[in-house]
Amino acid sequence: MTKRILYALCSAVLLALPWLGAPALTLLVAFVPLLILQQELADADTGQTVQVSGTGQDPKKEKGKKKSTKAAEASAPAAGRRTNSRVKPLSRTPRLWPYLTLTFALWWGATTWWVGEAAVIGAVLAVVFGTALNLTAFMIYHAVWRRAPRALAYTLLVVGWISYEYLYICGEISFPWLTLGNGFAHDVKLVQWYEYTGVLGGSLWVLICNLLVFEAWKQRRHLQSWIAPAVAVLLPVIVSLGIYYSCEEPDQKVSVEVIQPNFDPYLVKFSTSEKEQTAIMLDLMAQAPKNVSFIVAPETSIGEINDLWEMMLPLAQPVQSIKNLLASKYAGATVICGAATYQQYPDQWHASHTARTDGKIWYDIYNSALAIDTSRSIGIHHKSQLVAGVEKMPYYNIFKHLDFLTVDLGGITGQHGVDSVRKVFTSPQGTRFGVAICYESIYGEYFTEFIRNGAQLMFVITNDGWWGDTPGYRQHFSYARLRAIETRRSIARSANTGISGFINARGDVGETLGWDVRGALTSQVGLHDRMTFYTRYGDVIGRISWYVFALGLLYFMAYRVRKRSHLND
Repeated sequence: MTKRILYALCSAVLLALPWLGAPALTLLVAFVPLLILQQELADADTGQTVQVSGTGQDPKKEKGKKKSTKAAEASAPAAGRRTNSRVKPLSRTPRLWPYLTLTFALWWGATTWWVGEAAVIGAVLAVVFGTALNLTAFMIYHAVWRRAPRALAYTLLVVGWISYEYLYICGEISFPWLTLGNGFAHDVKLVQWYEYTGVLGGSLWVLICNLLVFEAWKQRRHLQSWIAPAVAVLLPVIVSLGIYYSCEEPDQKVSVEVIQPNFDPYLVKFSTSEKEQTAIMLDLMAQAPKNVSFIVAPETSIGEINDLWEMMLPLAQPVQSIKNLLASKYAGATVICGAATYQQYPDQWHASHTARTDGKIWYDIYNSALAIDTSRSIGIHHKSQLVAGVEKMPYYNIFKHLDFLTVDLGGITGQHGVDSVRKVFTSPQGTRFGVAICYESIYGEYFTEFIRNGAQLMFVITNDGWWGDTPGYRQHFSYARLRAIETRRSIARSANTGISGFINARGDVGETLGWDVRGALTSQVGLHDRMTFYTRYGDVIGRISWYVFALGLLYFMAYRVRKRSHLND
């Protein structure tokens, strides 16, 4: 048992290391200990069974008998012998699922424990849901491995795992933090081909390499058995490095300032007056050079304390203060900032399905990004990829009366309104840009919608202060590097407490402001127009995996029926 536990612990460590800052190549062998463990348990299960006839004789005596001739078999029924047989286990074989549960629970716990800084229940649910989905995918492989050709089992492991990841990306309950392809967020030189595949391509790479290494390990004394895994590991790396060094920055650039006000969400943000907070942010904005094109402030920079009704936005005091700054110093610039905004409906029948009421009026609450310049209009993008349990109740139409269960992170809780379109704005200088708000930046296919709608440049605004000084905010920042590679767009990121900074289209990190620092940074950021394959087609690998997984399960069931029919004959 100790050996089996060590296998499980080894896989858990190898899986977790990339999210904790270690090189991501450990993922390429992280499943090998589990695959070895799975085979040993399956072999032990097979070895501890014996075929017993229905004659009632001692199995040990039956074992030594030779096979009967066809004539003897034909006469057996006439002599009153029973011809049915059964498999009798000699002893109870250890189950695989407890070891898998240990591995996946430790992986999720070691890498997402920081969610508990804001809500312990959130961390618990992340571990429970993630472990359950991982366990299901691997146990399907285990079941098929014991009953069908090995190639079918391997295929179902790969497409089953990717199908689970795609489900976790697209589902109502969604927290795809540990998608295997995300593990390369700190090693972007290895995965420049994400511009074709997205992070699910990284998951495919990880799973194929693990299976090839496992097969080579089974024949480890034969040198040629290591050729296939070596090619599978090295070829994508070589291709990626070639793409990386051939990717050049565009000549067209704009000046962007990101500010980091550093308002602690637990001690400062909701206890300090909005007037004082606005004054601090205006001072930071005023540090920008005169030729700045964009000034970017974090998520919910304004409107968390005083209600901002969208029909009255131009008259709101924080918006007026920003417009005055632009008019006096930066006439051609655009300020992007986060805000909690409200939209009122004339009556219940015109209200959206997410609208709430105070008994008098119907209205929606949005986590919004505002694009403010010296013109009269104000651009608004509503966050639409919402955090389950904080900003939305999954399957809201069914469970809308249970929204009291949502977690309060100090601001507005409950079901938020959403947009069906990813808004792209145009600055006074003609630059087209999009704004992803916090959680939206971890969804690759969602992020591409801004680019397909014309964005040349992307901004990410967030408030990661809820998680404290933990790996969470560093992981979140690194995921933006993957979005830059997938779409080949430069990204400027403003985070309330850090990390704020710049990321180019290769995923390289420029200047940054670290944790718990107040300040502002300005940089020249490239504008891109090229559409990548991934931008055009999204998570093709995820959609194909669903089809192959369904067909694979159907084939497995047909195979089992056919085999039983053959045995009966």
